[in-house]
Amino acid sequence: MSLSNFEVVPGVRVGRGEPLLLLAGPCVAESLEVCSEVAEEAKAICADLGINYVFKASFDKANRTSVTSFRGPGLKAGLEMLSAVKSKYGVPVVTDVHEPQQCAPVAEVADILQIPAFLCRQTDLLLAAARTGKPVNVKKGQFLAPEDMAAVVKKLESVGNERIMLADRGTSFGYHNLVVDMRGLAIMRSLGCPVVFDATHSVQLPGGNGTSSSGNREFVAPLARAAAAVGIDVLFLEVHPNPEKALSDGANSLALKDLRALLTSVKAIHEICP
Repeated sequence: MSLSNFEVVPGVRVGRGEPLLLLAGPCVAESLEVCSEVAEEAKAICADLGINYVFKASFDKANRTSVTSFRGPGLKAGLEMLSAVKSKYGVPVVTDVHEPQQCAPVAEVADILQIPAFLCRQTDLLLAAARTGKPVNVKKGQFLAPEDMAAVVKKLESVGNERIMLADRGTSFGYHNLVVDMRGLAIMRSLGCPVVFDATHSVQLPGGNGTSSSGNREFVAPLARAAAAVGIDVLFLEVHPNPEKALSDGANSLALKDLRALLTSVKAIHEICP
């Protein structure tokens, strides 16, 4: 099956032969100040480099390790924050949905709906997201083989939505670690969908700190460059002005100050290996 290009938002297309698309922002919409700082800087960098940009932040992280971990501002406040960023900086936004009933209100603000990896087989959630008509980015479950995502694609297509992206964020073999098999990117691309590499979640160490996840941030850049060489259409990054103080996923988040250098190298590889 040939790779299917599509329009993410007016004037921005994703797929083979199109400019690299970046989905980036803090793990959680922890404050309007943090979201604004990342959105403003990332937009400027992407404009300089010729990369299309979508701001990313979650209004809720429903699968945190501990019941006491910060989850986010919630649906109402989170969407208000995303809407404010979208309006002020003129950037599209993407955020996670966890339950079918969240899809319609989220689609009123978000330009892309994202399905978390742990929920990638939840049929009702997939169908509800697809029925909004918005592009859907589905993260491959850490427990799935990449070819198993064909069934996910069929679920989304069954209600008439063909604007589908498939993301890899590593595969779990237990023991608080994830392993990236770069073959998975090629396999998922062969399913006819643009592929996303989630470079920051791929270096996460789930539950590595006992009551929270840890991560190996130093491997974000080499894995992102490797994925670009294999062939990707979209790069996903959790980016924070001060990862050490991030309220979620700080250990595997990229520092905002390092974003330009990483994108410069990834774009150069992407242009050689589209």
